[in-house]
Amino acid sequence: MPGPIFDTHAHYTSRQFSADREAVLAGLPAQGVVGVCEQSTHSGTAAQALALARRYDWMVCAVGIHPESLIEEDAATRTVYGGDWRAELKAMEPLFADPKTVAVGECGLDHHWPIPAEEQYALFEAQIRLALELDKPIVVHDREAHAEVYELLKKYKPKGVLHCYSGSADDALWIARQGMLIGFGGSCTFKGAKRAVKAIQALGLESIVLETDCPYMAPEPVRGSRCDSGMIRHVGEFIAQHKGVSADEVFRITCQNAHILYGLK
Repeated sequence: MPGPIFDTHAHYTSRQFSADREAVLAGLPAQGVVGVCEQSTHSGTAAQALALARRYDWMVCAVGIHPESLIEEDAATRTVYGGDWRAELKAMEPLFADPKTVAVGECGLDHHWPIPAEEQYALFEAQIRLALELDKPIVVHDREAHAEVYELLKKYKPKGVLHCYSGSADDALWIARQGMLIGFGGSCTFKGAKRAVKAIQALGLESIVLETDCPYMAPEPVRGSRCDSGMIRHVGEFIAQHKGVSADEVFRITCQNAHILYGLK
């Protein structure tokens, strides 16, 4: 059995787990999973994520507003708050006081979808400031928005993790030197993921954490299936091959990194 596996970024509140969520989660410890951080994307999923984290000793959660929630029709950001993310973030304050809430996120910038640039920038900046105020790490989403994301990371120097890293090896190094961790999941195993491989080779294991973004981005050789935390074993083994170390060492060090990242014992 591989492990210890810590999945630093999961979405078990997704509808894709509606039919068998409890069975999937109950089966994770037998696969070597010792920790999962459930990510929220708006106030609706934040409450669900926290409720889920309270049910399992080995699960924690991040609370925040994803940039896509500004345009998604079924996100509470729009259905409850009419797009007023400031009011939504204010209403979410009690959730951050719960000991199971260990980070601010998932938040960041996304230029893949037609999300208003100025509004999502302001939302991301507000959540960085909130993370600094709360002394919590931030979980950063960066899709086709490297320049603006890096601008804010350099300005505020938050602690946290850059999730699903897709930048260059050189950028990964300065981000790590600044104190952030770099998250790699199933996408780094894809045949076209040359930049991710170069970043993995350049970084020390002390700067890397593992993730799934499940139910999305299942790794090779199970690409295309619904992802879950047990599949991280493929990611750990892939990284081990490119670092010239054992998979056990990858799992051990990245698990330690995750505990430090989220302030866990």
